Amino acid sequence: MAATQPLVSVVIPLHNGAETIEETLQSVQRQTWPNLEIVIVDDGSTDDGPARVARLRREDGRIRLLRQPNAGVAAARNNGAAAAAGAYLAFVDADDLWGPDKIALQMAALEAGGPEVGLVYTWSALINEEGRVYSVWHRPEHEGRVFGELCRANFVGNGSCTLMRREAFERVGGYDSSLRSRGAQGCEDLMIYLRIAEHYEFRVVRRHLTGYRVTRANMSSDALRMLWSCELTLAAFRDAYPQYASHFDAHEREMVYWLLARALTTGPWRNVAVLLTRQGFRHSFELADRAGDLAWLTLKARAPSWAKAAAQRLLRRGGAYRPLYAELAA
Repeated sequence: MAATQPLVSVVIPLHNGAETIEETLQSVQRQTWPNLEIVIVDDGSTDDGPARVARLRREDGRIRLLRQPNAGVAAARNNGAAAAAGAYLAFVDADDLWGPDKIALQMAALEAGGPEVGLVYTWSALINEEGRVYSVWHRPEHEGRVFGELCRANFVGNGSCTLMRREAFERVGGYDSSLRSRGAQGCEDLMIYLRIAEHYEFRVVRRHLTGYRVTRANMSSDALRMLWSCELTLAAFRDAYPQYASHFDAHEREMVYWLLARALTTGPWRNVAVLLTRQGFRHSFELADRAGDLAWLTLKARAPSWAKAAAQRLLRRGGAYRPLYAELAA
C-alpha cells in the first residue's frame, strides 16, 4: 500500500527540545498516510533531545537524524528538505502536535486541487505547556489565490500546519535564513507563505489537526524581535504591491494584538509595557475593543484544574454559553 502512495517528507527542526520532541515525533509516527519519511535536523542542541530521537530511530526506520551547527530554524528546515526525497514536504516544530489524519486529508485536498495548488493548511488549536487545548478559535476559510489576504494577516498561523509541493518550495527558494542574520528571526513562515501565494493557490482542511504549543520559549515570546521580523518581511513586498499598502499596515497592527495576547497568556509581563509603549498606544481604541478577547484567551490559558472541572459541569447542563464552556473545559 505505502509504495503506491506518494512519499511525504516530514521535516522537524530540533534545538533543545528534549521535553517535547518525543511527543511531537509520536504524533507524526501515528499519521494514517502510509508513505512517510521523517527527517529530524538537530540544530546544535545542547540537551539530550538528539539522544531521545536516536532511541526512537532504532525502532522506526522512517526516522533520520541529521546534525548541523546552530544556524536557526530556517536553515534547519532547508537542510532537512534538501536531504529529503519526497515530492511533498510538511514541516512541524519540535513542540507542536498533529492529529492522525492531518497528512492524509491534506494530500487529498492537494491532489483534488491539481497542480495549481502549492500549499494546504489546517486549522490549529492552541495548546499550553502541558499539551492542554485552550483555544480552537482558529478557523480561517481562505482558499484559492490568497496573496491579498496574507498581506492583511497571516491566517495560516504557524509553521506546523502546512503541506507543500516540493516544486513550490523550491521555486521560492525555501525559507529565508537571512532574517536570523538580521536579528529578525520569527516570521520565516509568513515570508514563505507570501512567496508561494504569489504563484500558487492555497487550500484549507477545516479541522483542528495541528496543535500549536504556546510557551515562554517560543520565538514569538520576544515581542520586539517578532515585530521587527514582521516589518522586514512585509517590507520585502510593499514596493512591489503598492495596492496592498493598507493591508500591510493592518497586518502590523494585527501582529501587535497577537503579541499582546501572548504576553498576557504566557508572559513575560514586561512585553505588555513594551508593546503598548512601542506601538500599542497608536491603536489604543482598537485594542480596547478587543480587550474582551484578550481576557478570555488569558483565562483559558491559565485556568486551574478546578475551573476546568466547573466548565465541564456547566457544559453538561447546556445553555447559551455552551461553546464557551466547551473551550474552557477542553
